[in-house]
Amino acid sequence: MKRTSSLLKSGISLSVLTLLSRILGLIREMTKSAFLGTGSLADAFTVAFMIPNLLRRIFAENSMTVAFIPTFQTYLEQEKNGSEAAKADMKEFLSATFTMLSFAVTGTVMIGILISSVIIAVFFPKIGDFSATVVLTRIMFPYLLLISIAAFFQGILNGVRIFLPTGITPILFNLSVIGCTFALAKPLGNPALAMAAGVVIGGSLQMLFQLPFVLRAGFSFRVLPFKRCFGNAGARKILTLIVPTLIGTAVYQINDLVSTALATYAGVGIAASLQYSIRLQELILGIFAVSVGTVILPDLSAHAVNKQWDVFQKLLLNAAKIIALVTIPATLFLLCSGEQVIILVYKSRRFTDESVLLTLQAFRWHIAGLFFIALNRILTSAFYAQSNPKYPTIAGIICFGINIVLAAALAGIMKGGGIALALSLASMVNTVLLLVLLKKSKTMDIPGFLAPAAQFTLKITLFSLAAAAPLYFFGARLYTPLAAYPRIIAQGLPLCMSAALFALIVLTLLMISGDEFIKNAAKKIRRQR
Repeated sequence: MKRTSSLLKSGISLSVLTLLSRILGLIREMTKSAFLGTGSLADAFTVAFMIPNLLRRIFAENSMTVAFIPTFQTYLEQEKNGSEAAKADMKEFLSATFTMLSFAVTGTVMIGILISSVIIAVFFPKIGDFSATVVLTRIMFPYLLLISIAAFFQGILNGVRIFLPTGITPILFNLSVIGCTFALAKPLGNPALAMAAGVVIGGSLQMLFQLPFVLRAGFSFRVLPFKRCFGNAGARKILTLIVPTLIGTAVYQINDLVSTALATYAGVGIAASLQYSIRLQELILGIFAVSVGTVILPDLSAHAVNKQWDVFQKLLLNAAKIIALVTIPATLFLLCSGEQVIILVYKSRRFTDESVLLTLQAFRWHIAGLFFIALNRILTSAFYAQSNPKYPTIAGIICFGINIVLAAALAGIMKGGGIALALSLASMVNTVLLLVLLKKSKTMDIPGFLAPAAQFTLKITLFSLAAAAPLYFFGARLYTPLAAYPRIIAQGLPLCMSAALFALIVLTLLMISGDEFIKNAAKKIRRQR
């Protein structure tokens, strides 16, 4: 009960900060859409930012998630006895990890800057503005080093249940990009260059902001000789865990690379429209899926270390129910109101009616896979907590092949919508594979996990369909009387009204049904007040 309450409390706190971050992320995309639209320069920035961002997910997010936090948790357990030897081992482990990460990423950044033109020529030969894409890629490559070190700091803080900096740093990043775009676009004569400068400054802020929290928590580290790094048992364990994961993660990120390349073949603006669509999807994923995944991983790792599999399964089940409770109603609502959301968020200056249509084509199919993408992040955490990255890697490789084949087949027919549909279908297959492989690990009672999870998911789906019916048949009538007003009123007010009605219907049906999970969640929220 205490762990579940802690999950809820930490999840809500982090979700509030993440909500602000995602809203600012949307404002960042709104700024991009206003300055760049869906033209060739928008595609250039999208591709240029995607390359270091893709590598960030390999070096930073996944290395910290898969390998560092479970290993770090082992050292924390040993440090509880308060011995000086355990503290020295912790410092040596952190220093070895910091050294290997810094050297590996610095080398990658240097090589990336030197061969940026080759990368663009090989993967994006049809990009509209080749020279601008190369310049922007070189400017933003150092972001990889900054955000990788920031992820190392975040892994330390999350391991000791300090989540506040994790929620604040993306806010600083988004503010940096937005501020630099407005401040530097005119002096530089190129809004894409201004945004690129904001990315690098934002990465610096993300790294520097977390360092005082790490030092205040009692952790320190330094650069070590490489021989000592490889001689450290914890560092060797990280390498053992991360090598198979790098393969799977690299495959997954190449997936994004190939999908974006296919988008540049599909037509001008398709790559940018997919990014705008993904940003809206990530608003929901970031608020809940990433927050819940971040919060539960340290606890799952601790339960795995102590072989507390019943508690492990209960925590994972509660996390899966939270994902269903949020993503399924969100999916149905956004399928009914997607066009209005896109107009409200993006339409201005260079973001035309054609841009709205391009983004909507992708968004409808992206949002259809929201539940599966979010659930995959939770299920993957169950493997990472057990220091078992092999199975998610296998699932990722299989789904990579499925996604690329489907995207290549559908892009010519459905343009951006086909690429988005391919991702959603591959994500659904990934969910099934992860569940099958989780059963194979024999640490959980999968039928005992699936039965209550499926029952709750079905209930939420039926209630969401009931709430969506009035919007589907009568929702357009809310917008007609306000059509002559400015966009924020004409789209924003009816959207708020329809969202409130939708949420009210779902919550009312849940309360009438007497769902125990909802009752317990409501009680815990009241206790936190």
